[in-house]
Amino acid sequence: MSEKRMLIVPAELVRKIDENRGDMSQAEFLNYLIDNRLKSSILKSSVKDDEYVTREALREFEHGIKDLLRSFLEFVVSYGLELGKAPEKDDLEELSQRLGGMQRSSGRSAKED
Repeated sequence: MSEKRMLIVPAELVRKIDENRGDMSQAEFLNYLIDNRLKSSILKSSVKDDEYVTREALREFEHGIKDLLRSFLEFVVSYGLELGKAPEKDDLEELSQRLGGMQRSSGRSAKED
């Protein structure tokens, strides 16, 4: 059988324990609280700084996505041209405006760094 000791605590603390322990015994409740607190502090200490995104990494990601979209649009246009589908002049102008807008916005975000 486990060794038992007596812990002297203020009456107010005993009252709080009794009000909140439900069907648990006082010892079970205290053990639960201690285990729960230790687990949460271990989880908090295991969080690393590299789990968060830096502003620079986010900007690099945004720039990469814009480059990917630009490449995809160029692929779609060139694929359409290979199939023999003649693009309308309005479509090409709109696409070139979009590509130019993407280049300007990616250039602007690079200058903001």
